[in-house]
Amino acid sequence: MITPFDGFEINPIHEGDSWKLCDFIVSNTDRIKLYFPKTLEQNSNPSLSQLYVQQKVKEFNQKALFLFTLKHSETRQLAGLIFIKKLDWQKKQGEFAYCIDYNFTGRKLASKALKNLIPYAIDHLGLERFQIIVHKSNLFSINVAKRCGFKWQKTVENGFISLGNQPIDVELYELHKN
Repeated sequence: MITPFDGFEINPIHEGDSWKLCDFIVSNTDRIKLYFPKTLEQNSNPSLSQLYVQQKVKEFNQKALFLFTLKHSETRQLAGLIFIKKLDWQKKQGEFAYCIDYNFTGRKLASKALKNLIPYAIDHLGLERFQIIVHKSNLFSINVAKRCGFKWQKTVENGFISLGNQPIDVELYELHKN
């Protein structure tokens, strides 16, 4: 376990998460289809989720991408996913991406999870710079970035490929190790 907080815990993805991941993705399809289209496509059934989890465990071990689960400590229900991706080891930089199950909205779980993962990423992964990209209409994610101390940097034109392979402009937020 990386860290517990408020009855939840953050853990690296592991082989036993595939069924829970598939359930999470299918249950939250409407919430994640715009911002996680590839993750949605790769987890549309249990067999695909099993392959996805195997790949993400491999990437985690190779330090190519870090996928963490956010689970309710008592029920073990998957409440969210947090990615550290687009790693640049020379710049000591990574990008956070996150999604929370609709059953757990309104608890500021994404903000609390990031506040717990940032020190972990600094101390254990050696990262010093963090980014979040977000569409200007995604107020939930903008608020997460602001609550966690990220500062708006600029608008990135065509900075993200969304559902249907359509490029969209996104806002770039950054946080630097103090």
